Amino acid sequence: MSQSTEIPVPAFYNRPGVETETLPIGPGISIGFESVYNSELGIGGVYGSWGDSYDNSSLPTLVEQRLGKSLDSDEILNLAELGFNHRHHTLDMQDELHLELELEVGSRLLQRAVRACGWDPSEVEGVLIGMTGPISSDYVPSIARKAGIPDSALKVSVHKACDGSMGALHLALNPALSSPGQFNVADHLRGKKVLVGGIEGLSRLTCRSHDVNAIQLFGNGMGVIGLMPGTNMKFLVGKSYETFDEEGLLEVRMYYPYTRDSAADGSLIEVTQDAADHIRVAGMMHEPEDGSPIVMAGLMGMVKLFVRNGVQVVTDVYNDYQALMTRLGQTGKSIKMGIVHHANFKINALKAKHLSKAGIKFPMPWLLSDFGNVSAASNIIAFLRQLPNIHFGDHILFDGFGAGT
Repeated sequence: MSQSTEIPVPAFYNRPGVETETLPIGPGISIGFESVYNSELGIGGVYGSWGDSYDNSSLPTLVEQRLGKSLDSDEILNLAELGFNHRHHTLDMQDELHLELELEVGSRLLQRAVRACGWDPSEVEGVLIGMTGPISSDYVPSIARKAGIPDSALKVSVHKACDGSMGALHLALNPALSSPGQFNVADHLRGKKVLVGGIEGLSRLTCRSHDVNAIQLFGNGMGVIGLMPGTNMKFLVGKSYETFDEEGLLEVRMYYPYTRDSAADGSLIEVTQDAADHIRVAGMMHEPEDGSPIVMAGLMGMVKLFVRNGVQVVTDVYNDYQALMTRLGQTGKSIKMGIVHHANFKINALKAKHLSKAGIKFPMPWLLSDFGNVSAASNIIAFLRQLPNIHFGDHILFDGFGAGT
């Protein structure tokens, strides 16, 4: 795994190929998109962000404005060491302006993703989006409709924090995830044109948070890919592991409907069907007692939370993969790369170190230094940046971790 902070990283809006504009909402909001398409695979998509870009030198001023106080030197994180050089923030606005903004952001992202794949919106039959704190309970159906996607298309809202987009991709590809008698998302979407991604307006959450670490680490980000499950992307092996942050190392308010009935039955994941065309998958979070959006116990807490379980799950999946290759007579086949959530560079480096001790090695490209931690959007952005280097028949490991799993 390589760390992109070894050389200067330009702001995302300054990257070649990024299209930018200003949305006439509130004070005027900058937004940027980069499109990617792999003609060999027939897979493409778009990623980007919105809001002003803050580098590590300008961020403390924003943090002080939000907290209403000066920062002590020990409160300023060494963000470059964590792999972050830039992140995108919007200033706080009235709720109706936040809603208008994020509907515009999401619908434009879907429209551009459709265009990147060479599709027409009328051809899309599934939209699966991961979000940590949705601005509205009908956000995915609303942006799909605004993007011109038919009402008959299946919409799946996945609220599993950082695991949202990977939970969505897993649902689209793995029919074994659905319980008996439950609507089978993967079976329904097989061979159809589907959009999968993550849209994270985390600046809306952190602008109302008083957690100094969260404000520095998290930012806005989005990414959506277009694929045809079972046709140009196939499921090989995988695992879904449920665990709960009992210690409250990372507490996040659940802005989505969650009855806790599933938790009473032992599961941390609740699946509901709001309408014939809309399914909601919600993971249980440890919520701040004071009602604030985000509270962190510190960076070491995140390391404990993610590395221990993450290494075990990846090890299990890797062993299942090796066994599958042996059964298929492809013992020499290997995983080309791992697309992992970029909680921060130190977490992923430690994860890679533990996996290496177990004899498990594959490239884990670190590519997102021009964003902060963008939760469910990060795996999709990482995948799209690697997409030009992926070829037909390559095996890729996707690794997400978040609320519930």
